[in-house]
Amino acid sequence: MSLSSLIFLGLETELSNTLMEKTKTSVGKKKIIKILITITYIVVILFAFLAISSKFSIGGFRILIVMSGSMEPAIKTGSVVVDKNISNYRIGDIITFKNKNQPKETTTHRIHGIKCQDGGCFYLTKGDANDGVDPEPIESSQIVGKTLISIPYFGYLVEFARTLPGLLIFIIIPATIIIYEEIKKLYREICLLLAKRRK
Repeated sequence: MSLSSLIFLGLETELSNTLMEKTKTSVGKKKIIKILITITYIVVILFAFLAISSKFSIGGFRILIVMSGSMEPAIKTGSVVVDKNISNYRIGDIITFKNKNQPKETTTHRIHGIKCQDGGCFYLTKGDANDGVDPEPIESSQIVGKTLISIPYFGYLVEFARTLPGLLIFIIIPATIIIYEEIKKLYREICLLLAKRRK
């Protein structure tokens, strides 16, 4: 084999290797972009769900944020709690209830006593970290639900997500990225379709 043939073969091999590396890099980048888009989808859906479920009951479940330390150590300050509306509540259950004078505000405390009379029940509640029971008994109509799960400190993140900067970071910017990527994908598909028609 001549010198020129060897040089040409070497260049061809080098070019082939370079193209393969670029293809691998391109595939790797596409995978990373897909993963990032999937994470973005999850973030948007999660925070949108938390925003809705904190205001409304979904399937009898409600997600709320505990921003006081009255239930420490069982429920940490800044926890997210998942409540379920049930028919019977017992002593020892942790419940969330609406405050009588300010129905938009809720409190999450443990049931320490139950008094039933005239066909209705009243619940005596107490925060685990408090010295005494709450001053007013709770009516059944005030109860949002029984606390099933608490996620420590996640409430701080949710609270931040409700602010304007948080809304931008967790909802608007991710949603914009998703829309942009979907438009790019649609544009590529249209271009491919037009190219096929021209052929």
